[in-house]
Amino acid sequence: MPPPRNCHSGRVINRARLLPVVAATAAAVAFLAGCGGDQREGSARSVSSAPVSTPAVGPPVVEVTPGGLADAVTLDRVMGHVRAFQQIADNHGGTRASGTPGHAASVDYVAGLLRTAGFEVTTPEFGYQRFDAGPVELTADGDKIDAHVLEYSAGTGGKPVTGAPVEVGALGCAPGDYPPAVRGSVAVVTRGQCTFADKARTAEAAGAVGVVVVNNEPKPMLGSTLGPDDRPAIPVVGISSDDGQRVRSSSEVSLSVDAETTPVTTRNVVAETRTGATDDVVMAGAHLDSVVEGPGMNDNGSGSAAVLETALRLGSSPRVPHRVRFAFWGGEEDGLVGSTEYVRGLDAAERRAVALYLNFDMLASPNGGYFTYDGDDSEHQGAGAGPGGSDGIERVFAKFYADRGIPLGPNDFDGRSDYGPFIAVGIPSGGVATGAEQKKSKEQAEMWGGTAGEPFDPNYHSPRDTVDNINTELLAVNAAAVAHAVATYALATNGPDGVPAVGVRQRAEG
Repeated sequence: MPPPRNCHSGRVINRARLLPVVAATAAAVAFLAGCGGDQREGSARSVSSAPVSTPAVGPPVVEVTPGGLADAVTLDRVMGHVRAFQQIADNHGGTRASGTPGHAASVDYVAGLLRTAGFEVTTPEFGYQRFDAGPVELTADGDKIDAHVLEYSAGTGGKPVTGAPVEVGALGCAPGDYPPAVRGSVAVVTRGQCTFADKARTAEAAGAVGVVVVNNEPKPMLGSTLGPDDRPAIPVVGISSDDGQRVRSSSEVSLSVDAETTPVTTRNVVAETRTGATDDVVMAGAHLDSVVEGPGMNDNGSGSAAVLETALRLGSSPRVPHRVRFAFWGGEEDGLVGSTEYVRGLDAAERRAVALYLNFDMLASPNGGYFTYDGDDSEHQGAGAGPGGSDGIERVFAKFYADRGIPLGPNDFDGRSDYGPFIAVGIPSGGVATGAEQKKSKEQAEMWGGTAGEPFDPNYHSPRDTVDNINTELLAVNAAAVAHAVATYALATNGPDGVPAVGVRQRAEG
């Protein structure tokens, strides 16, 4: 799961952690069984040659039922895939991030098992720009100012940029706003009216060596971006309105930014059954990539493993009325790139054919809880309800957990994971999760156990997100929930409230 942000084009990571990983992952991916002919990420040789143990693949269930498929997706089998992902990460510098050999090996592992099981499998390639950022330091007459780099800003090349701060007239959107004194100086502009990129490019054309954008409210400028295209070659940072006057009134500012934008090429895995209606498709997915900093076993080896095992036990030719499609996304940690590219590539008829999308991101947080997406916005908090039918998906999961005596918590429909691009085009969506960096409340600890005041996953986005970070109790229940929901919608004979349905889309809306 990516950190909260206001765009889907990249993310900020710690370059101090990135550098040794990049050195370690300059390697070619060992070819896994059944993966011939696919393009791969990375180059040269893997860090370790330890073999990846592929768990024995169980036969498809004889008769698809929600309960039967849920029982077939056992913890032992799901953990076999998690351990395989851990070994892949261990072989490739401790990461499975998109664009690295570790991710390419993860793609080959998943695609190979699904091809062997008879699925129609594709691994479409796509590219994007990844923004990596480290420390930012801004001083005004030697006093440190709290500053945040704008996404896709240029770095300062290892040494600070210094100059007199020059206040820009109006809002810095027109060349005439920039006085001659800007040349060789640091432009100080106020947020508003035009894009940050327009301000920065205009400042650069006027000769500025850097830009400080002052927020129009007394809080830090977080999550702001220049966009990946036509980027200025000078550093750009943002500060709060409270700090604006300190910068404007100083005689000299110094700005140091550690940042770099690099192209990434990576792949999704999309696998589809060979039976069922092609114009009424049930879709389930999980992101396959980790962050650069770690192997990503909870985030999101857990979701990938549960979806993969569900697909294998459903089988490639189940006797169900609806086609089932499974997706394993790349580029999620860099801003939902893989799922966004996939949805963008669907034409109108193909979008209509996707009856619903089920998303599974982080199913085994060590201090976790049980959450389902608030499809009907019954909590009236954060984002609104999902597209029509999302409420029905929420009810399917609610009944699954209620039948097991497990209370569910609501997860805001904020589009933070790979369901975001689907709901943006009106496709009903839902899913379950166990919590990320947020802290567990006292009430939640009383409801589910665990430690109040601690994050649901204390090892979120860190090198410690290993197989030892997996809460197997939660994973066992949630993997069964994945299978139960997939089978429920693949069969699509009755709505979640027992209402007969014509098709899956109507079933979701039931």
